Amino acid sequence: MEEIEDLEDKTFRKMTRGRKKKLDEDGNGQISLAELGHALETVGIKMPGYQLREIISKFDRDGDGFIDMAEFKKLYEDEKAKRDIGVTFKKTVRAREGVDTLGGSSKASVEGTTHSVRKGETVAFSNWINTNLKADPDCKDVVPINSESNELFDRCKNGIILCKLINKSAPDTIDERTINKTNLSVYRRHENLTLAINSAQSIGCSTVNIGPDDLDAGRPHLVLGLLWQIIRIGLLSDINLAHHPGLIHLLEEGEELEDLQKLSPEAILLRWVNYHLRNAGQDRRIHNFSEDIKDSEVYTYLLHQISPKDKGVDLSPLRESDLTERADCMLTQANKIGCRSFVGPADVVEGNAKLNLAFVANLFNNFPALEGVDENMELDIKEETREEKTYRNWMNSMGVSPYVHYIYNDLTDGCIVFQLYDICKPGVVDWSRVKTKFSKLKANFEKIENCNYACELGNKLEFSLVGVGGKDIHDGNQTLTLALVWQLMRAYTISILSGVSSDSKNAEKAILAWANDRLGKDAHFNAFGDPNLSDSIILIKLIEKLKPNGVDWKLVNQAAHSEEEKLANARYAIGIARKMGAKVYALPEDIVEVKQKMIMTIFACLMARDTSATNGQKLTNSLQA
Repeated sequence: MEEIEDLEDKTFRKMTRGRKKKLDEDGNGQISLAELGHALETVGIKMPGYQLREIISKFDRDGDGFIDMAEFKKLYEDEKAKRDIGVTFKKTVRAREGVDTLGGSSKASVEGTTHSVRKGETVAFSNWINTNLKADPDCKDVVPINSESNELFDRCKNGIILCKLINKSAPDTIDERTINKTNLSVYRRHENLTLAINSAQSIGCSTVNIGPDDLDAGRPHLVLGLLWQIIRIGLLSDINLAHHPGLIHLLEEGEELEDLQKLSPEAILLRWVNYHLRNAGQDRRIHNFSEDIKDSEVYTYLLHQISPKDKGVDLSPLRESDLTERADCMLTQANKIGCRSFVGPADVVEGNAKLNLAFVANLFNNFPALEGVDENMELDIKEETREEKTYRNWMNSMGVSPYVHYIYNDLTDGCIVFQLYDICKPGVVDWSRVKTKFSKLKANFEKIENCNYACELGNKLEFSLVGVGGKDIHDGNQTLTLALVWQLMRAYTISILSGVSSDSKNAEKAILAWANDRLGKDAHFNAFGDPNLSDSIILIKLIEKLKPNGVDWKLVNQAAHSEEEKLANARYAIGIARKMGAKVYALPEDIVEVKQKMIMTIFACLMARDTSATNGQKLTNSLQA
């Protein structure tokens, strides 16, 4: 190795001998961006302008716009190594640019199985984490992340970044007191990762086939998949009429307010971009965040339209004929308003839909640039209720497709309802009776037929659906739709309990009996609507029974009376429940307000965890015997 390094050093000295004046044109002992391209050409390396700008930002640690000769030497060696490796690699196999192929990176993988990981996503998510967590004292040992390497996967292993990012996307989801921040043994890391996974589920992330061991092993495709879901939820959460009444200006001819409320955030963003294109006097419109944005023209006009005039954002990128150079110039304009996030030039030119969606969402969140709403205009904007949000997050965490944005619109064809039935009770759905594609002439009739069958299945499973018909679900009747969804969620919760009757009333009695039996003499409650549950003390005592030493009683207010004190206890209770492996979807407010239905699900999830742990111990004992 020393011989190779010595040879490389001699090669560099030989190439630069007598050329220092050419390398450093102005003779100040440093190389500026203006000189860098010529300097690299002098030593046999030629690259486009956008790469030069990326390199200067990487090596220019102090931000003065210069690199010294030692840094230039390091740059030369790095680029030379890349080119040497590239030549050898191209001789053996042609790989997709920007895609890493990783073998055997899943527990389910057999030898030879590969997973593709886009380099651009690793870079984008690393940079987003660096930006959002740089001021967090708990992240000082893991941030910043080197976005040019695979450091991201290692830094996520202790679970702190994931927990913090979840709270950035959905504030107060995780009680900070429940995150292990010191003495991060394998066991304490595992607890953090379990907390992160169960909390991610509670905000609507699908974590099917993702476990703490996968994240601790740094499996790239699983880490990136979870990170994207968390980041996406945060980026899109406020893109609705409740947070931006000015979106009413995106209504098209003949549409009502309700039509806009039914649109997904992605569809709203497409309309938003086209709205600004129209205001910019452009005829062009986009229909996606892949093919339609590759030439950067749309982005250039959008940035010019939404940016404050004093930021100096202009249309100069349009002068560039090379698409990669144009994309880089466009991103330079985005940087003027602090929005150069998620995409690099290659991600734009290649049309990476995921990262371009994130780029546009970030632009919207910072500079929506929408006209105001007339004060005299009465807008009947209904914000999503806590109950609706909980059910929607539960459905999405089950991995249903398509993603549920608005319950009363997205369930009207019955297809998602059937997926949920199949998850709650595998095999119950006769898929030959389900229409998944609808004809133009009979679409409504076919969708109602689906919903009728959905109600039929509910009755078969002894759901209480008195007065609920298929047309009610198809029409988006709010009360009756929620009645069906709640019973699906309850059926799922009960289905994860081993050895408990599927009959809902008997099951709830069994859960109540189990909880009181586990509590013993320490506490007792009569029903899931018992007012004594509101301060979470009984719940926390039960958790301690299930996991001795799992509760830090110094953090619990045992004399909580005010709503604020009770909420603090409830947040802690839910946090330690998720941390020990219970898949809790209920919210702290549900406990404080003693929402009987949601409190039942918490105890059911704790019982499921206890049953699983007991069965696991029995299996271990039998194996040892």
